[in-house]
Amino acid sequence: MTPPEIKPARTAAQLLVDCLIEEGTDRIFTVPGESFLAVLDALHGQDGIETVTCRQEGGAAFMACADGAMTCRPGVAFVTRGPGATNASIGVHVAHQDSQPMILFVGDVARGMRDREGFQEIDFPAFFGPICKWAARIDDPERVPEYVSRAYATAISGRPGPVVLALPEDMLCDQVPADLCPRPAAVRPAQAACPDAMQALFAMLGDSASPIAIIGGAGWNAKARDHFQLFVERIGLPVATAFRRQDAISPTSPVYAGNLGYGPNPKLIERVREADLILAIGARLGEATTDGYTLPSLEHPGQSLIHVHPDPEELGRVYRTDLRLACALDEFAEAAALWEDDSIISFDAGAEAHREWDVWASYAPPADGSAPALDMARCVTLMRDALPADTIICNGAGNFAGWWHRYWRYAGYPSQLAPTAGAMGYGVPAAIAAALRHPDRMVVAVAGDGDFLMNGQELATAAQYGANLLVLVVDNGVYGTIRMHQERDYPARVSATDLANPDFAMMAEAFGAWSARVDTTEAFKDALTQAQGRTGLRLIHMAIDVEQLAASGATVSGLRGRG
Repeated sequence: MTPPEIKPARTAAQLLVDCLIEEGTDRIFTVPGESFLAVLDALHGQDGIETVTCRQEGGAAFMACADGAMTCRPGVAFVTRGPGATNASIGVHVAHQDSQPMILFVGDVARGMRDREGFQEIDFPAFFGPICKWAARIDDPERVPEYVSRAYATAISGRPGPVVLALPEDMLCDQVPADLCPRPAAVRPAQAACPDAMQALFAMLGDSASPIAIIGGAGWNAKARDHFQLFVERIGLPVATAFRRQDAISPTSPVYAGNLGYGPNPKLIERVREADLILAIGARLGEATTDGYTLPSLEHPGQSLIHVHPDPEELGRVYRTDLRLACALDEFAEAAALWEDDSIISFDAGAEAHREWDVWASYAPPADGSAPALDMARCVTLMRDALPADTIICNGAGNFAGWWHRYWRYAGYPSQLAPTAGAMGYGVPAAIAAALRHPDRMVVAVAGDGDFLMNGQELATAAQYGANLLVLVVDNGVYGTIRMHQERDYPARVSATDLANPDFAMMAEAFGAWSARVDTTEAFKDALTQAQGRTGLRLIHMAIDVEQLAASGATVSGLRGRG
């Protein structure tokens, strides 16, 4: 008789890593800390999980957030207590406002030390509670599978978002029963579209004269993109993308009308204002997308609003809604694409809106020959001609991003990693995550000078892990967005917005990158060609004049002369 197999005892940390593997986690981002050394030891020698060591917890959290955005599974970060957790909180906030799945594990003080304000002690559920879907502490090592399973399920269900789990240092070293196993991997609940609601939606569309859709957001994926595009092209419905969701539909679609947010096409703004029916699909209709809740207005008199979102709590939360559908966006899009209804006469508006966008998003040199020496609009157009259509563009916050929002065509999916929360310092970490996740695709990080220096140290991470990416630093020597508002509200009274910057090209060389500094459009074209001929980490320092403030054409002298 064969004796029963005796399984070796293991620690809670080892069980935690087994749970991560069961959930399909293949990469984590971390800044190591003594409070979770047991987890780092459990990861040692693991073939299933790559551990990416970052240089600051904010960068690690941004990488996890971006990874979740690309995979639709929770991106995972591990940080230590106190300063580590507070540094990482910016990534949690972005994941929350961007509706992206993410899990932040935080090493915590030992259980016997709690409530004494011990070294770096913070009440993490209280601290993170307002900016995540769920925050908890695992005190019982035998409940590790329960907590981890719930964390993954919570992060991907309804409106996706971040979860924070605190791990007491001593708990991680406790022994757990040998037969305690991870729970099966969490799966996003099926949420089919209600047939009656779909019938009502098509009836409203049939009665509409000038409808428009606003798409992208929580739970949007490749399936939703493909099926929704089939649906809207069939009926000629014009489609606008929510703020920084421009890859939600192909730019070649004959009904794509452009993007909402900061600096949109004035003709698109007018089209939304004049619409008698608005279909919001996945978008929360947040402040940026709606221009401060004015486009449409909260009560939108004369307009009907259909809101489709995976989380019922978002429906009717801010806007008065005429028809609400709580369902998965890909399930809704598939149902819409397959729905048979001959009562809808195809709209001409989709093709008209697309032509308006194409003109708006195409570069035209100034008639008077007054183009800047380094013309940002022209540079983006040169990038479009030179780089693959499915290039992934990653950016943080700042006016510099407006040139890409207007002139770049986000053809692939995913191809836009940009924080709707408006967080600076996101672009470089997101690009590193993208380069590791999609080594076969071109990845470009776009950053302003102020934006870049918030997480430029992660170039060391890119170099360490052989990330193949191009970084563009747009340097005008100021915090450009704030300077624009300052010149508008307090003309010529400059305060706290000027910057003294390093030579970013030399800085990149110190990290082992190829680099170039350019201050003319032709020099940028040459540098871009050289960068294309290389692999690995590359950086182009783009020195522009502060006068060139925004893609909208705003200038310092123009703002000062308004009075």
